Amino acid sequence: MRTYHCFWLLLWAGQPHQSFLTPLSKRTSGFPEREKVLVLSGNSRQDFHRSKRSWMWNQFFLLEEYTGTDYQYVGKLHSDQDKGDGSLKYILSGDGAGDLFIINENTGDIQATKRLDREEKPVYILRAQAINRRTGRPVEPESEFIIKIHDINDNEPMFTKDVYNASIPEMSDVGTFVVQVTATDADDPTYGNSAKVVYSILQGQPYFSVESETGIIKTALLNMDRENREQYQVVIQAKDMGGQMGGLSGTTTVNITLTDVNDNPPRFPQSTYQFRAPESTPLDSPVGRIKANDADVDENAEIEYSITEGDGYDMFGITTDKDTQEGIITVKKALDFETKNLYILKVEATNTHVDPRFLYLGPFKDSATVRIQVEDVDEPPMFSRPAYIMEVKEDVPLNSIIGTVTAQDPDAAKNPVKYSVDRHTDMDRVFNINSGNGSIFTSKPLDRETLLWHNITVIAAEINNPKQSSRVPVFIKVLDVNDNAPEFAMFYETFVCENAKAEQLIQTLSAVDKDDSYNGHQFSFSLAPEAASSSNFTLQDNRDNTAGIFTRKTRYNRHETSTYFLPVVIADNDYPIQSSTETVTIRVCACDHRGKMLSCNAEALIHPTGLSTGALIAILLCIIILLVTVVLFAALRRQRKKEPLIISKEDIRDNIVSYNDEGGGEEDTQAFDIGTLRNPEAIDDNKLRRDIVPETLFMPRRTVTTRDNTDVRDFINQRLKENDTDPTAPPYDSLATYAYEGNGSVAESLSSLESVTTDGDQDYDYLSDWGPRFKKLADMYGPMDSDKDS
Repeated sequence: MRTYHCFWLLLWAGQPHQSFLTPLSKRTSGFPEREKVLVLSGNSRQDFHRSKRSWMWNQFFLLEEYTGTDYQYVGKLHSDQDKGDGSLKYILSGDGAGDLFIINENTGDIQATKRLDREEKPVYILRAQAINRRTGRPVEPESEFIIKIHDINDNEPMFTKDVYNASIPEMSDVGTFVVQVTATDADDPTYGNSAKVVYSILQGQPYFSVESETGIIKTALLNMDRENREQYQVVIQAKDMGGQMGGLSGTTTVNITLTDVNDNPPRFPQSTYQFRAPESTPLDSPVGRIKANDADVDENAEIEYSITEGDGYDMFGITTDKDTQEGIITVKKALDFETKNLYILKVEATNTHVDPRFLYLGPFKDSATVRIQVEDVDEPPMFSRPAYIMEVKEDVPLNSIIGTVTAQDPDAAKNPVKYSVDRHTDMDRVFNINSGNGSIFTSKPLDRETLLWHNITVIAAEINNPKQSSRVPVFIKVLDVNDNAPEFAMFYETFVCENAKAEQLIQTLSAVDKDDSYNGHQFSFSLAPEAASSSNFTLQDNRDNTAGIFTRKTRYNRHETSTYFLPVVIADNDYPIQSSTETVTIRVCACDHRGKMLSCNAEALIHPTGLSTGALIAILLCIIILLVTVVLFAALRRQRKKEPLIISKEDIRDNIVSYNDEGGGEEDTQAFDIGTLRNPEAIDDNKLRRDIVPETLFMPRRTVTTRDNTDVRDFINQRLKENDTDPTAPPYDSLATYAYEGNGSVAESLSSLESVTTDGDQDYDYLSDWGPRFKKLADMYGPMDSDKDS
């Protein structure tokens, strides 16, 4: 409903002037209006003193969304200086002046030329002035006024989202907050009820409700179960004008999802499960799967399985497959059909995440019975132990039994078993086994010092079914016996000074023994009986597995005896006692007064160990090999290897052959003896080609003797025919390639095939550098400029 106002604006001056309102000559159609006039007042031109003037009202009101066909009338401007004679002109400026708002310059009527929308611009500020049409000078100062756009209800409420999504837990209480929806109205909230929005629910009852003023959606029904219905679609309406009739409205959709809570216990679909498992099932292998159903989802449906009781409690285990929530029954211990063939288990399924709010619904677990039938299979023999450890002395006689392995068929048939040694583990065949009773015995001598442990594998197989076999490791330790004599720890070669004193220590000896001693080795040292009385040295046993060599006399002469060989006997204290005789080499050397060696008769003992015999032999062999290599190389240099015609496929060069001997024809009897062709005896010699060996050797055929006066042409044709029909007649087919020029050519290749230019483009100056043999060519192909110059 529109409201119309009529306002007066009076301007008071110091002297009285006439003021009046001029009615509009033209009205806009539509609603009946009262005339709106804005009066401008001022003194006459003759008055130079004007009293204070003021605007009583300086604004117009205009309704938005005008739908009429004519311009919408806004108001009228009028000045008290206007006498009605057309001498004044009204001018309008400001927001939309001349475009959106126009003024009649004679009457001051203001009109709107377009539809106005308050939501786009609610206020327009304009300025008005009256000027003298003839002089163009203002008769009144410029005055400012406002045009306000009155709102009408032309905008429906708009929700901030087209679709809302929300979720709440299932089994929620009545009044549980779900989501809040919001709608806005673009109309003026300060003017009427155009922007007052009220919410209501159009779809979604009786499950949900909405607060009319706030738009908060709440649950309206108790114990909504997700397992019955998970998705709900609610339609909310927002209506302006406070929800009164005639108001505009908008709607939105709210999708509400019930989230899961653990309000359902797991349940087995059946009370008893049956499974079969062969007795050969490996440990930790699955036997079967069971599953309890839970109507919940995600973590609320997670189940933990366990075996609570039964005679197979320790034989089987159960785990949970996290992906399928199934219980996997596995074997924990080896099954044996002959021992027990039926197991009964009680399996329980329990929720891992229990919500205390729903414990009143009952225990969140369930149980079922599982029966497992063990099936009999043909099993391989089983050894009495998983591994065998045996000991044997290294001096045991051959074919001595060192131990026995035992295996038997676990099946009810008790098939006989035969034994064998896996030769991949006993490549040297040191041990053997009795195939009937499993007795292991030695077949070769043992040596602890060579190999302490022998690890072999014994195979037990059923005689009736050799494929059924099993293996067991056997670890054999070789025990030590005292079968090695002690010996020096190193090769001893020492010296004694010529000026040595008696009882002077010249060398300390130590020994080692390859045998093992549980209480430690104890060696004794002594001189050999043949050297004990006549030796120039004495030996003292230190009783700590070492001994010292001392001088017996005061001085030694290297010119008389340069080297002494002292035999030493070393014995151990084990049973049986082992001993050996080692030799110590003592050289007599010249020394200074401090006992430092200066020189010896045989060699300066800077390196007392010297070179061994093996090293000398190796050096001698190297020298011999080097000499033989040098001799062979010199022989090969003498015999130059003839180079092939073609070294490689790419090395193709022309060969220049000079033919400068012209034959005499048939009359030339000196160049060739025709009698050789006429003599059939010439081919009696069985001369074969040396370049190709025929597959089969035939004796040459004897041809008919030709007459002496036979024409040569007929003779050659006859011989040609005979050789064409004779498979044994040489020469055989062969191919000779002449493409190599030979060694030592200064000119290298003269082939034109390698030339990439024409004769005119080539430079033949290099022919002069090839020597006197190519002087003629150099003159023939030399530069032509010299001839022209001459």
